[in-house]
Amino acid sequence: MTFRETITDLFDPTSLVGALTYGLILLVLAVAGARLVRAVAVHSKAHLSDHIALNFVTQFLRLFVFVVAFIIYCHLIPSLRTLGTTLLAGAGVVSIIIGLAAQNALGNLIAGFSLVLYRPFRVGDEVQISLTTGTLSGTVHALSLGYTVLRDAAGRRIVVPNSLMSSTALVLTESHPKK
Repeated sequence: MTFRETITDLFDPTSLVGALTYGLILLVLAVAGARLVRAVAVHSKAHLSDHIALNFVTQFLRLFVFVVAFIIYCHLIPSLRTLGTTLLAGAGVVSIIIGLAAQNALGNLIAGFSLVLYRPFRVGDEVQISLTTGTLSGTVHALSLGYTVLRDAAGRRIVVPNSLMSSTALVLTESHPKK
């Protein structure tokens, strides 16, 4: 076997050696991409005050890098193309099922993401929420992507879903006046 044939076989996606070569190359690229995302996030932490949104976006992007690498691999290797197509179709069906099953959780997550992004209130602000049973007032103690934690006048901890906070909360006093 000549050197040229060896190199050709090494990058032939129809051979086992070629499939393993492409798998190794894409794995190295995915790990490098995930590390790059993490490095940018670590560098950005020093400049950003909101670490919750940064951690969420970082984890999402790192997972996205590996999923894209796997999809590219499935489409590069001829014997896996049908598997790749089937996986994509199956992922679409599974995402619909999960979306319907976790409607409230996903609604809270999206509402939390918009609260973190748009900042209608911050930690320390006093807010009032309109409920069917009356109004609830408290000071924002913590804000996560799923829930907002309030402290009422008696010091009780109140956990409110972000979908409710984004649709009914009214800021009474701000602890950080806008400049």
